[in-house]
Amino acid sequence: MNVKLRLTLMNFFQFFLWGSWLISLGGYLIVKLNFTGGEVGAIYATMGLASLFMPGLLGVVADRWINAERLLGICHLLGGILLFTASTITDPDAMYWVMLLNAMVFMPTIALNNTVSYSILKKEGMDVVKDFPPIRVWGTVGFIVAMWVVDLGGWTLSPFQLQIGAISALFLGIYAFTMPSCPPSPVQKKHTIVSALGLDALVLFKNRKIAVFFFFAMLLGAALQITNTFGEPFLHDFAKDPQYASTFAVRFPGILMSVSQMSETLFILAIPFFLRRFGIKVVVLMSIFAWVLRFGLFGLGNPGDGLVLLIMSMVIYGIAFDFFNISGSLFIETEAKPEIRASAQGLFMIVTNGIGAFLGGMASGWVVDAFTDATGMKSWPEIWFVFAGYALVLGILFALFFKYKHKPEAFEGLK
Repeated sequence: MNVKLRLTLMNFFQFFLWGSWLISLGGYLIVKLNFTGGEVGAIYATMGLASLFMPGLLGVVADRWINAERLLGICHLLGGILLFTASTITDPDAMYWVMLLNAMVFMPTIALNNTVSYSILKKEGMDVVKDFPPIRVWGTVGFIVAMWVVDLGGWTLSPFQLQIGAISALFLGIYAFTMPSCPPSPVQKKHTIVSALGLDALVLFKNRKIAVFFFFAMLLGAALQITNTFGEPFLHDFAKDPQYASTFAVRFPGILMSVSQMSETLFILAIPFFLRRFGIKVVVLMSIFAWVLRFGLFGLGNPGDGLVLLIMSMVIYGIAFDFFNISGSLFIETEAKPEIRASAQGLFMIVTNGIGAFLGGMASGWVVDAFTDATGMKSWPEIWFVFAGYALVLGILFALFFKYKHKPEAFEGLK
């Protein structure tokens, strides 16, 4: 098996195991285990909490002491055990702690997967910029395939989704040990915990424009996982209404939600054009107002005559997610000095997928509980409109306070 095919398989299963439960777990926890919105939000927030420090810490370990492919394998083997354990749990407190431990070993594997891929491609004399994207796109394909497998298998409300993830993680853990060696660099850089956590880049906060951008990045990061957490519970609740119980969206919510990931792969390709043409302020505003539509269309749609609105919301997700997450990373790359670019990217991840995701997970759970009555019925339109209102206010404030003069030449390297 050639190197590209081996890396493609590794990237496929890296995201297949995540896709097996990330989107559907919320429905299982709420519908089958009767967890509250706050409990589910807190469980999803563990990914943000783990992202604050674990990727950086294990990055130092891979740089100094342990082969990256071995560390990747160890993390996945531990994750497989933890996911299987989670599949046997029905208590919210126990589920929280097991999923926190799982997040602590899984979230670093996203970066380790990239590290292993880059290292092997370079060893083979290949161009990382040219050869990695076609490999990485199979990760997104794996995520989508996992959603379809769980949905078509009828496991969206079953703990078996976690067991599928566990089996995938155990397979990937063993597979990682068979990959070509990716040893620590023989020339040791002066890595510190501070630099690993992206804190070298705190100097960027002296620049008011960057400080404002990071502040809004944190607030927008809070929106990134809301529909992943509560999208399927929302669709499952329509099963209680006879007129919607047999509709496609209720029977196969994962397939409908997977349109979001399909959209994401398409809009990635449009980012360079929009950044060069309009600049980061306009692109981020497009993302924020896409979130307004994403949430608002959820509030207006239904699996019957409102299905087209739900589909539109899925398509818009590509703009909402990519135009902020990826464009923001590229903007930081152009603004940071070369010697702190890696730290700046680490800080951006901490602010968005760490602090922002944690706050978003906790706050969104509280919102869901606030619109849940004593019988457990949820007023989903009001819930989604609250999220849409949050994004709308965020967009207005960003337009007012983020001062930016577009320089097309700053993005000329994008293709």
